[in-house]
Amino acid sequence: MSLSSDDNTILVVDDNPGVRTSLQMTLEKQGYQVMLAADGREALELVRSDHIRVMIADLKMPGMDGLELLRAAKRLDPRLEVVVITGYGTVQKAVQAMKEGAVDFILKPFRRAAITGAVRAAMDTRARTVEASAEAAYPLPNLVGTSQAIRSTVRMMRQVAPSSATVLIQGESGTGKEVVADAIHNLSPRRRKPLIKVNCAALPETLLEAELFGHERGAFTNAFNRRIGRFELTAGGTLFLDEIGTMSPATQVKLLRVLQERQFERLGSSEPIKADFRLVVASNADLQKLVAKGEFRQDLYYRVNVITIHLKPLRERREDIPLLVDHFIRIYGERNKKEITGISRRALDLLCSYDWPGNIREVENTIEHAVVLTKGPVIGPQNLPKQIGGAEARPEGMTVPIGTTLREIERKAIEETLRYTNGDKTLAASLLGIATRTIYRKLSG
Repeated sequence: MSLSSDDNTILVVDDNPGVRTSLQMTLEKQGYQVMLAADGREALELVRSDHIRVMIADLKMPGMDGLELLRAAKRLDPRLEVVVITGYGTVQKAVQAMKEGAVDFILKPFRRAAITGAVRAAMDTRARTVEASAEAAYPLPNLVGTSQAIRSTVRMMRQVAPSSATVLIQGESGTGKEVVADAIHNLSPRRRKPLIKVNCAALPETLLEAELFGHERGAFTNAFNRRIGRFELTAGGTLFLDEIGTMSPATQVKLLRVLQERQFERLGSSEPIKADFRLVVASNADLQKLVAKGEFRQDLYYRVNVITIHLKPLRERREDIPLLVDHFIRIYGERNKKEITGISRRALDLLCSYDWPGNIREVENTIEHAVVLTKGPVIGPQNLPKQIGGAEARPEGMTVPIGTTLREIERKAIEETLRYTNGDKTLAASLLGIATRTIYRKLSG
């Protein structure tokens, strides 16, 4: 995903002005935009306010050292690529930096070719991060995300897909249950056979039975012709029943019988037809709670609850939001023949701060809305729906009334910074330039 700033901005962080100037001259000759910082605090302010792609930082600096700066900068911008500069005596620390997210390290005294080579590699890594991060982990382009929740879902799908076990997908509306069902089918030995989908909530009881089982001519009023049902159409493939919790008790009984006997009859016929299908079901309601309330048969629940995949709501995996935004910008940019190159930092912050009650489906609708309304190449806050454009992004600053005591100002600054860092006291201390123990002391005083 590209933002509205230049795509080749590099931040150089070193307490030695000679080193900063030398690196600036070397990198600007290569066509890069270069920003300079003399210490970690100054560097973090630039990371917060500017769209920096790569940061080069000396590991050995007074105050906040390069390793602390790396951790703090990565929290502020996880997509930032970091190259560290180290002496022979701190190579072990450079290796630790690599483990914590640095893309490379350069030994002093460094050669110009080493610097430019490391920066070029870091730039290439940054350019591939959004587009390839999900696909690199698994070839399922519609399952967008790199969060632990998504990775766990993919591992589970890969494990269960080759089997014939029934799968229950539970999750809020819009979390991607149908996408997971598609993936299970496409990863299974049945992928060359049909994937038949039925939304149980969209059909009344009599019509749902006719859809599932089919019917003979004259089976009921307006049954003028024979109809082949979804069980029969699946024929060796996968049947996906969405919102199974809305199925009536009578239809639940008939479905249970099909699962037990692996055969069924069309409505209006007594001739048994063999059922050959793999069943995947989904529900945004907790089926176990429906069983407890007597609204869903317990024996059917046991049948469909062989393997359960729980999909987390988007508010619990916010790290996937930028990837989803980029995914839908590309889709709807192409569909509407608009050259959208990216999204502004402010707009992205608003999207990442919003709770997304409609989950991924709401993200998709929001980005389609924004793409259609955007006149330029970059989506801004003004292009977002009102309920999102007015959402509170992460705090950018604070105001205090005249007469506020220094103690109150200190406490407010600490509280606002902790809110900004989602409660991370170590990162908050780095941003404030104080020791972590000082935060505990100031808040308890």
